[in-house]
Amino acid sequence: MPETTQLTAVDPTAWTCPVALRDHPRVVMGHGGGGALSAELVQHIFAPAFGGETLSQLGDSAAVSLGGVRMAFSTDSYVVRPLFFPGGSIGDLAVNGTVNDLAMSGARAAYLSCGFILEEGVEMSVVARVAETLGAAARRAGVEVVTGDTKVVESGHGDGVFINTAGIGLIPPGVDIRPQRVVPGDVVIVSGDIGVHGVAIMSVREGLEFGVEIESDCAALGGLVDAMLAVTQDLHVLRDPTRGGLGAALNEIAVASGTGVVIQEGDVPVPPAVANACAILGLDPLYVANEGKLVAFVPREHADAVLSAMRAHPLGANARVIGEAVAEHPGMVVARTGLGGTRVVDLPIGEQLPRIC
Repeated sequence: MPETTQLTAVDPTAWTCPVALRDHPRVVMGHGGGGALSAELVQHIFAPAFGGETLSQLGDSAAVSLGGVRMAFSTDSYVVRPLFFPGGSIGDLAVNGTVNDLAMSGARAAYLSCGFILEEGVEMSVVARVAETLGAAARRAGVEVVTGDTKVVESGHGDGVFINTAGIGLIPPGVDIRPQRVVPGDVVIVSGDIGVHGVAIMSVREGLEFGVEIESDCAALGGLVDAMLAVTQDLHVLRDPTRGGLGAALNEIAVASGTGVVIQEGDVPVPPAVANACAILGLDPLYVANEGKLVAFVPREHADAVLSAMRAHPLGANARVIGEAVAEHPGMVVARTGLGGTRVVDLPIGEQLPRIC
């Protein structure tokens, strides 16, 4: 039977807009969305205040050396609502998100820290369930939680449970993965269907039904990256397209590398359920968040072998080539449409779906 799409009753007046004017004098939801507002916040406030050459790279994790050992170091905070959703929970996100940030530098995560910010009044059973899912996710990812912290805020000053995790992992000798290595001719590969996590969150948050349950793609990508590195250490850049989706990730890479990016819109894997949901809600799947996917820029001579290795791994079974880096229009991402035209894929201002990770 054909897939059906059904909407349940929702209250649009309760929705909030994550986008605001670029010169807004106060923090708005869009500043946490992974788009242009987030970039401006980092560029104009945090980067000048903190300084440092390593920070200026603005990767998913920082590649640092300590005592002659090269390692990746990353931190992230998780404020997703609801705490539990089809395919995962805030505990899964807290582990997988940080593990994946480390993996995007080629590092295999070794140790995590974990900070819980709890709202006064949240049920202990909820806290226990989150902790259990976090611990189980860490064991699946082969990483150990070795230190942590707990704070409690007054009722009405939180949203049940917020989590911060930081992680470290060793970078293998010879691995140098960063957007500055991208050159024209590099092949762009995405590891599978996009937009799944964001639509899964939206469906439960707003009580929407699309005829089939959409589950988050939340997963730890360390094993997939290991399989790719086994083919060649010469991977130019890896990025997990979380906030801001694939569109934001491609724009960040294009700007950092000074190259243009061209993608074939029809080659981008968007599952029918996500496409239907986005059509109904007026969303662009390119900007919807993912939590278990990566995008890779690979030298053309290694692309076929890397793609085969990805497809042989469970988390890369639907990997596809979607485009290439080009010398033209540096810093800009362009999509070629099925009608033979082109459109610019801009960096989003804020986020289509706030609070999704």
